[in-house]
Amino acid sequence: MIDLRLLREDPDRVRASQRARGEDVALVDSLLSADERRRSSGVRFDELRAEQKGLGKLIGRAAGDEKAELLKRAEQLKTDVKAADAERDAADTETQELLQRLGNLVHPEVPVGGEEDFVTLETHGTHRDFAAEGFEPRDHLELGQLLGAIDVERGAKVSGSRFYFLTGVGALLELALVNAAIAQATAAGFTPILTPALVRPQSMAGTGFLGQAAQDVYHLDKDDLYLVGTSEVPLAAYHMDEILDADRLPLRYAGFSPCFRREAGSHGKDTRGIFRVHQFDKVEMFSYVLPEDAQAEHQRLLEWEKQWLTSLELPFRVIDVASADLGSSAARKFDCEAWIPTQGKYRELTSTSDCTEFQSRRLSIRVREDKKVRPLATLNGTLCAVPRTIVAILENHQQADGSVRVPEALRPFLGGREVLEPVAK
Repeated sequence: MIDLRLLREDPDRVRASQRARGEDVALVDSLLSADERRRSSGVRFDELRAEQKGLGKLIGRAAGDEKAELLKRAEQLKTDVKAADAERDAADTETQELLQRLGNLVHPEVPVGGEEDFVTLETHGTHRDFAAEGFEPRDHLELGQLLGAIDVERGAKVSGSRFYFLTGVGALLELALVNAAIAQATAAGFTPILTPALVRPQSMAGTGFLGQAAQDVYHLDKDDLYLVGTSEVPLAAYHMDEILDADRLPLRYAGFSPCFRREAGSHGKDTRGIFRVHQFDKVEMFSYVLPEDAQAEHQRLLEWEKQWLTSLELPFRVIDVASADLGSSAARKFDCEAWIPTQGKYRELTSTSDCTEFQSRRLSIRVREDKKVRPLATLNGTLCAVPRTIVAILENHQQADGSVRVPEALRPFLGGREVLEPVAK
């Protein structure tokens, strides 16, 4: 959530942010009104309580008619205090509910607009000219089937659409990717963590995934637990309700977990293969830093993502995601999109978001510095979303006979294997 003091001091900035997100601007005025009622009712309660305490002392010294009048006033005050307390609690509840609905403040350099209004910041690598090489590229599913690596038919039979099996070299390729990603993250100073896949409501809400993203979340009603769509959720909640000493920062974690997404609203999109699925594994970077260090950390996370994609020898571009395409917790987000030859376009493989103090305020995570306590900043960055990375590797490194060249960086994690060969039928 944002700082209420900032909202009161600069409401136009918050309105502009909501407008850029394509969200309800009127929410800002509703929140300002609720906050004013919360503060005024709090003052009213404090004044009545102070009068009530003072009256108690007077009653002890009074007698006769004076005491009777004071007792009468005490009865009225008792009623008034109770009413003021209820009014204060109601206004506070309304304020918090409205505040939870407000997205993070969009960074001023973020391009304004929708999904297609991003700005391309960098382009890396070159697209292969398959025509010049003399063959038509196969898509990742055909290649996966030739390699005995991907089985979507049995995935659908067992679990339904958008589920899959990785078999043989497909399973080995996932394990190689995960181990390589964790190795890179560990070398960069991240602490590897295996996180829970189920979290409590306060963890999911605290990271901002029960707002605009709620339709994509799986909920277990009987247990009131949520399946995570990313290990960002348990990593953000890891230090919930804690005060961290400033000299411990930055704290950097590399989480590995299964991820579950309903993919609501994606009917008809990416239905072939394993690009958009309901369950997948992912290695996620997560940082806790001082707020003034957040933008520099955001650039570092982006550099680590670029290092990863470069090591896999993939052509990719970096985009500055437009305002209306940001998640509610992100002030700014960079995506790295790899070139997918058979689709003839770039597709998102990794992303990194600066969430400033938004999540730490909701999760009550603070930093102690020079005897002062304040919210810190959180950032996240996908290092390896496994299925999409497999898609990009298979399509970009395929050869005419259906085999796939293994990028050099992955070979040590695949027993030195240089090529994935089609299986005999």
